[in-house]
Amino acid sequence: MPQQFDRSAEDLGNAIHLEHVNITVPDQRLATLFYVTGLGLTRDPYLMVSDTNMWINAGRSQFHLPSGKAQVLRGHTGLVIEGREALLARLASIKGKLEGTAFSYAEHNDYVEATCPWGNRVHVHEPDAARFGRITLGIPYVSFDVPVGSAQAICAFYPEVMGMPAGLRNGDGKVAAVKTGRDQHLLFRETDRPQPGYDGHHVQMYITDFSGPYRKLLARDLISREDNQYQYRFCDIVDLDSGKPLFTVEHEVRSATHPMFMRPLVNRNPAVNNRNYAHSHDQTSWAMGPVASTRREREGSNLRHASARWRAIN
Repeated sequence: MPQQFDRSAEDLGNAIHLEHVNITVPDQRLATLFYVTGLGLTRDPYLMVSDTNMWINAGRSQFHLPSGKAQVLRGHTGLVIEGREALLARLASIKGKLEGTAFSYAEHNDYVEATCPWGNRVHVHEPDAARFGRITLGIPYVSFDVPVGSAQAICAFYPEVMGMPAGLRNGDGKVAAVKTGRDQHLLFRETDRPQPGYDGHHVQMYITDFSGPYRKLLARDLISREDNQYQYRFCDIVDLDSGKPLFTVEHEVRSATHPMFMRPLVNRNPAVNNRNYAHSHDQTSWAMGPVASTRREREGSNLRHASARWRAIN
């Protein structure tokens, strides 16, 4: 029987889900204005509901925003949110209330860049199945700015230590693209621009081989924190030969047996308000609807390799 499918296109590697980006914020009210009112995302109604932390749902992923000195991710977070015009209207509606902060937004051909009151940047893309998978809402990537000459060594670190596939891309700078789940990536983009020091923000992912990377990280003295049975952390991405740190960002690593793995998240429909309310439209789906299964669509799906998706972005 002739081969009909490229089976490798569905390989995930060890990481199966990039769940959250954690950034401390000094003002929960201003954070609510930006992430909920402006971007149209949803505060988790079940966990972290006091005034010292909030979790913001974006499809199957989240932003975690505990109170503290402002942290700024060295790069930007990629978001998929359907409806550019509605997004721009929401961002315009909060401009006056965020005057005097770092808040801004601007349209680009491919995305809207929105900057939070403390300088964190998000690139908001329209849904595109060929680039981001079949989602209408979510976090398909986090992009970090890294020193020139580090991308290739970063590409070597993740497969060897974490069991996560990585590839080198060229476009707007050299980029190491690391697969962190279905249609999700960590991107490490080389730049010669001076970067601030690391301030403690982190990303969190779930992996299937939980102990294998742990042993490799421990052997290199890279484990930074032992949280519990289901979770550990490391910060430094290092050159495999010299041990020299290449880039620092905390990774919160969870097992697939973690009690919160793939916890269902509520996503509201930001277009619904008290004046236009319609029953059964309170929530929105993070996923695209069903499509007919045709030969052309199957063939198109087989071509959706990570390299093609990230060439389009980079």
